[in-house]
Amino acid sequence: MANFNQSDTKQTVIRVALLAALFFFLLLPGFSQTNKRVQGTLNDSQGQAIVGASIKLVSDRDSVQTSSSQGGLFSFNNIKGVGFLLTVTSLGYDTLQQRYTFEPGKNELTLPVRLIESSRMLAEVSVTGAAPITVKEDTLEYSTKDLRLREGALVSDALKKLDGVEVDKDGNVTAQGETVTRARINGKDFFGGDIKAAIQNLPAEIVERIQIVDDYGDMANVTGNRSGDPERVLNLEIAPDKNNGDFGNFRVGGGTDERYQVTGSYGKFKEGMQLSVLGNLNNVNANLFDFNIRSGGARRGSRGGSFGRGFGGGAGAGFGGWSGANNGLTNTQSIGINYRQDFSSKLTMYGEYSFGHTDNTTLSDEFREAPLPEGTTYTTSNMDNGSIGNDHRFSWNVEYKPDDKNYIKFSPNVAFRQSRSNNLSLSTNLQDEQLINDLTNRQLSNSYAPNYGASGLYNRRLSDKGRNIFVNFSLNTASTEQDQERILNTLVYETAIEDLDSVYQQHLIDLENKSLNGGATLSYIEPIGQYSTLELNYDFNFASYDNYRNANAYDSDGVIINNPEYNNNRTYDYTFYTHRGTLSYRYRKDKWNYSVGVAAQPNLLQGGGNIDGNAIQIHRTGFNWMPVARVEYEASRTKRFNINYSGRASEPNFTQLQPFTDYSNANAPVTGNPDLSAEFTHELRMFYRNFNISGGNSFFAGITGSLSEDKIVTNRTTFIDDSIGVVQATEYLNTNGFYNTRGFYNFSKPFANRTYTLSFGGMVMYNNNVSYVSSEMANQDGPLGQTLRNIARNWIFSQNVNFRYNPKETLEITPGVRYTYNTTANTVTSRNNANSNVSTWALTLNGTVNITPTWIFSADLAKTSNNGYTSSVGANPMIIDAYIEKQFFKGKNGAIRFQAFDLLNEQTNVSRSVIENTIIDSRTNRLARYFMLTLSYRFSNFAGGSMGFDGPGGPGGHGGSGGYRREGGRF
Repeated sequence: MANFNQSDTKQTVIRVALLAALFFFLLLPGFSQTNKRVQGTLNDSQGQAIVGASIKLVSDRDSVQTSSSQGGLFSFNNIKGVGFLLTVTSLGYDTLQQRYTFEPGKNELTLPVRLIESSRMLAEVSVTGAAPITVKEDTLEYSTKDLRLREGALVSDALKKLDGVEVDKDGNVTAQGETVTRARINGKDFFGGDIKAAIQNLPAEIVERIQIVDDYGDMANVTGNRSGDPERVLNLEIAPDKNNGDFGNFRVGGGTDERYQVTGSYGKFKEGMQLSVLGNLNNVNANLFDFNIRSGGARRGSRGGSFGRGFGGGAGAGFGGWSGANNGLTNTQSIGINYRQDFSSKLTMYGEYSFGHTDNTTLSDEFREAPLPEGTTYTTSNMDNGSIGNDHRFSWNVEYKPDDKNYIKFSPNVAFRQSRSNNLSLSTNLQDEQLINDLTNRQLSNSYAPNYGASGLYNRRLSDKGRNIFVNFSLNTASTEQDQERILNTLVYETAIEDLDSVYQQHLIDLENKSLNGGATLSYIEPIGQYSTLELNYDFNFASYDNYRNANAYDSDGVIINNPEYNNNRTYDYTFYTHRGTLSYRYRKDKWNYSVGVAAQPNLLQGGGNIDGNAIQIHRTGFNWMPVARVEYEASRTKRFNINYSGRASEPNFTQLQPFTDYSNANAPVTGNPDLSAEFTHELRMFYRNFNISGGNSFFAGITGSLSEDKIVTNRTTFIDDSIGVVQATEYLNTNGFYNTRGFYNFSKPFANRTYTLSFGGMVMYNNNVSYVSSEMANQDGPLGQTLRNIARNWIFSQNVNFRYNPKETLEITPGVRYTYNTTANTVTSRNNANSNVSTWALTLNGTVNITPTWIFSADLAKTSNNGYTSSVGANPMIIDAYIEKQFFKGKNGAIRFQAFDLLNEQTNVSRSVIENTIIDSRTNRLARYFMLTLSYRFSNFAGGSMGFDGPGGPGGHGGSGGYRREGGRF
């Protein structure tokens, strides 16, 4: 027993000794060196705090990063190094790099850090609060770090909380009253700029800042001089601590009516690399990509000319958003990959490949009303349109910056579309109350359309004072091969409904359209003072088209119809050239930034062809003088005003130019006019922005207007053919007096640290549409065959009010109401001009609440009340969507959700459009009631670090956080 006790005591002593030794060695670093702390405040030259700046500390033993908080405060704990380099970057300020050293025997260091505003950038203002706003020139920047977003929120959820930004159920984004057309990450196109791919797949948690940018093209981005019309761009800045790691989101679901959905997204970010992969398989109208956007590349800004004009286009596949709110029913399979690699501080490459297959069926009811001198024609149509399409899209970008003075970018792109459509339309035509004819129109088509292109630019900075030379180019080629079959079956009512005559026609058409377009720009900037520059710019563009058409028509017995207009073989080629020379003066100092100048633009339209054995030539010239004017005024750090004028020429398309009559639809023949001149459009844009720093209020207002010279409009002649009923023949001519204007505003007022937010928004639009109408239909009240100039005066008013209650991430309720009024008056009046005024009340209520920490309930209600529509298309749907979700796993990464869509089964779409003198009301089917059970899993693994080599002076000129920063006119 004693021996046992002695042995036990010995083992205990050994164990204690080992534990003591281990404890000693663990604490040894702490005894040998005490960890240090760095803290400080960040201010500008006027002593005001800078919020949200990126601050990085690097020593021989440390590499940590943080952001300045409210009051400009920042701190680093547990610093081990004695000396370190501090790098501070923030939008609108020169980057600061400064070395510091701890004094011997001291473990704390307090740093007052001051940033200097960039001398080549206007001052900015930050609106602090839950969603601080930074504004400078043509960029609005929203901080996302304090937005109340629930776990797993996507970028689209963050956008919905930003003042002046709206996201509809189709995934379309509107900012300050204008559509956002392109998406970027850290200033680089994401999936070719695809908005839906970005906002509906990227997690909001990785985004530090959201920027809304008016982008004027690469020349403006590189040189700082802006001209033409901007493209509104969404840029997402990745948070510095989210630039090293990966994330994923996967969902699978099945439901009633055989509904299914399988989606997945994966992203991996690390030093100098970004990789994103998206996949989608569903029949709930959830399309992953929008293949109608222009691929990324070295954008040349606004220019005359268009792309792919020809004898006719195929019916493409139907594309829509995620929520089932797009028209028709669509089956979708798609996949894509986006990749970026920074090979060094000089070389960056990035691009994407996307594929999509869609199968869409759309049912529509349409009512058309067109006034004539003798009365009004009414057309009621029921349409069943089906389409199947395959789309491929590839774009690549190479950016090379060998030194601080030279910058090169080259961007090839390829797109391919193959589609098949089957469209059926059943129509009835009336003149006032008189029934004229019924028409059955079935059109089958197959099309094959490859597109290839490339663009590039070179910029040379000749001096640090602003002397610069810039050159870029673009070249694109496209072709379309299409087979069309159109079957027309007309039932004509002559005097009474018993007297009927039926006419059958089958038209077979082969189309081949080829196009080649491109151009080049040369710009030279010369500084003429400390704040002034002079720019000489030359821009050349061309668009060349080669068109072939072969048509034959048959009767019900398969015999060729003896009509040379139905059976023909025609070729027609033409090219549109524009040259534009501009001399402009730019002044930039303190509150003022303006450009004034003058531009001259000659244009040439020439071509020829073989039309039914006859040689046709076309040669038209034009010339336009236009002012150059752009003014930006910073009234204060919270108020900014800008005004911009632009002008552009646009060539007629082939249908408008064709020197023959196209009878492929005998009830609607189209005759071109080879004597048409190019249109010229003047556009004026004015914007005002005001932010209240203390209250967090935001106010946006804008007015835009355009005026067209030599506007190409239609001249429609309506008559009755004894064999086929009502015929509406279309011709084209140039005219003046065509203009439109639009004004809008948005005001947002937050309360109680944005627990409550009240927003008002409104819009008024006026369109002065000019066209010509004539009629050869007998009527005792009007002249026969007289052509009259008609002006359709179209007013649209809209007002909305929204309220958001968002006290915390787990509760949000947003009611809203929108009223829209649309009225049209034609100067060519008729006896029965009903249904010219329509109005819509739209009430919405969205809410999401955590019943428990892991149980979530959400509902979305939308009630629409339409007034004034014709009874054939009118509808007042109430749409109710809801879900309940159970989250599981430790980090709530997994979830099971039961969803109910359109509980009342009333989903439909009602709309009105006014085209020249014709009012068109339509109702279209949408995905209706179904229930679905889904399983989802998401993950995110991030470590500290910074993305890429895009520090100051790196490719693209990003700031330390990789943002869409302009410094000295360069991104």
